[in-house]
Parts: sequence; structure tokens; C-alpha cells
Amino acid sequence: MSEHNKVVVRRLFDEVWNAGNLPAIEECLAREYVHHDPSTPDYARGPEGEKKRVSLYRTAFPDLRFKIEDLVEDGDTIVARWTVRGTHKGDLGGVAPTGKPVLLSGMTIARFSGGKIAEGWVNWDARGMYEQLGIARELSAV
Repeated sequence: MSEHNKVVVRRLFDEVWNAGNLPAIEECLAREYVHHDPSTPDYARGPEGEKKRVSLYRTAFPDLRFKIEDLVEDGDTIVARWTVRGTHKGDLGGVAPTGKPVLLSGMTIARFSGGKIAEGWVNWDARGMYEQLGIARELSAV
């Protein structure tokens, strides 16, 4: 089953995040999917919440490109270490476009159930993104 799980994780990054194919989320995530990431808005559970999250970042960074650096599996869990780059050309939750490029790293832990991702924990360099965009100072004053 682990090869199937790795294929699903690759699809989530390649088809959904990189290509913007939102309908593919339904094939990758369980209906009750729970997303854990204190750096992103808390959208609804399930595929609909992830569609909102992907749309937020793909609107802000239309050339968004993830690269999986490592995939490690342990039972029903896959860990992906990744890098992402993009250019801030759209609104990012109220932050006007800066036109600046970003290069970040992060990790996603995906727990599978029934052949789909049921739960995901994401940890990435959100502070680094704001620093590269030149707006970290404004955010720390809030």
C-alpha cells in the first residue's frame, strides 16, 4: 500500500499545488480530512477546505512550484520534505503583491486511511516567506 500512498502524495503536490487541478483534491483527500498548520488559515475540514487553501496560495503565487526532496514512509504515514518557489503576484490574505520571488522549505506528514490522506501536518518557513517579501517587520508590529 505504501507505493499507492506515495503516488497520492506526489499527485497532491504535482497535480494540485503545481498545476492547480483542484478536482484532483477529491481523489487525494478523505472526506473527513483534517489539516494541521498554524501558519495558514483554518478552513473547513475535508477537500473543500484544502481547495480554499490551495486557491489562496496559487492566487498569491501563480507560478508556485513545489519540488519533493524526500519521501519517507512508515506504515500508513508518508513524510514529504519539500521546497517551494514562486513570485508574489496576487493578494495574499490582504497582503498586496510585492512582485518578489520566494524560496522556502517545509515538511508535510500525511496519515492515510482507506487509500486517501485523512490527516496532514504541515510545517514550513512562513516567517522566511514574509522576510523575503519584505513585510516581516509590518507583521511583527501587529
